[in-house]
Amino acid sequence: MSAALDTSEPVAWRIRAKQLTAPQFLTPALLLAPSILLLIIVIAYPMAQGLFLSLTDGSLMKPGKFVGIDNYLGLLESPAFYHALRFSAIFAVCNVVGCYLLGLGLAMLLQQDMPGRGILRVLLLLPWIVPSLVAIVSWRWMVADDRALFNQVITFFGGSPIYFLSDSNWTVTIVILIKIWRSFPFMLLSLLAALQTIDRSLYEAAAIDGATRWQAFWNITLPQIANISIVLCLLMTIWTVNDFDTPWLLARGGPANATENLVVYAYRYTFARNDVGMGAATSFITLFILMTLFVFLLRWQRRS
Repeated sequence: MSAALDTSEPVAWRIRAKQLTAPQFLTPALLLAPSILLLIIVIAYPMAQGLFLSLTDGSLMKPGKFVGIDNYLGLLESPAFYHALRFSAIFAVCNVVGCYLLGLGLAMLLQQDMPGRGILRVLLLLPWIVPSLVAIVSWRWMVADDRALFNQVITFFGGSPIYFLSDSNWTVTIVILIKIWRSFPFMLLSLLAALQTIDRSLYEAAAIDGATRWQAFWNITLPQIANISIVLCLLMTIWTVNDFDTPWLLARGGPANATENLVVYAYRYTFARNDVGMGAATSFITLFILMTLFVFLLRWQRRS
C-alpha cells in the first residue's frame, strides 16, 4: 500500500500542475518580476560587462579591441600575480583561523555568569562598529614611524624602535592583526547566538556520565555549531580576500608589494596602469577561486 502511494505522488503533482491556469502562473511572475529585473540590472549586467572587458585591452579612456584570453594568460605568467595570490591565501587563512578561535573563546566566556557581561559585549563589538577608514588610519598613526605610539612605549621600556611599515614581515603581521581585530566581533556575535541554541540538557547528561569540560566541548559544542561555523568561515574568507581597505589604507600594498592582495593588484592595474582588461581579468580569476572554494566546502558540508 505504501509503495503504491509513493509511486502515485509524483503523478498527482503533475496532474495538479497541469490544472493550474494562466492567471495562477501570472501572479507569481508579476510579483517576482521587479526583483528579477533589479538583480539583472545590479548584478548580471555589470558582471557580463566586466567579463567582456576582461577579454579586451581597453583602458579608462577607450574601450580597446578584443584580445580573447590573452589577459588571463598574461596573469598566469606573471610572478606578481602569484605573489598577490599567495598573500591573499595567507591573509585569508590567518584571519579566518584567528577570528574563529578568538570569537569562539570570547563567546564561550560571555556565556558564563559574570559581572559586567553586558558592558563587555558592547565593548567587544566596537572594532566592528567603527568605520574602517577611522580604525585603520588610527592604527597607522600608532605604528607609522619611530615617533608613533607603539615605538614610544617600546623606547620607554628601553627597546629599539620597530619600523612596522618599512619591514615586509612586520607589515604583513600588522595587516593580519588589524584585520583580525576588525573582523572577530562578527564571528563572536554569530557564534554566541549559535551557542545559546544548544540544549543545556546535553551538557547535564555528559556531566552525569563523567565527561570532562574538554570532552563536552569536543563532543557536544563543536558538532552542534559545525554547520554555522562552515558558513561563517566561508563568509569571512570571501570578505578577507575582497578586503581592499586594510592593506591599502595601512601600507598601500607595500613595502615592495608585500601586502598586495588580489584586490589591490586589480586596483593597481585598473587605475594606476590604466589597463582595465587586466584588472577585470584579475577580478574574475578571484571570483572563480572563491566560487570553487564555496562549492567544495558546501558539498563537503552536505556529505558530512
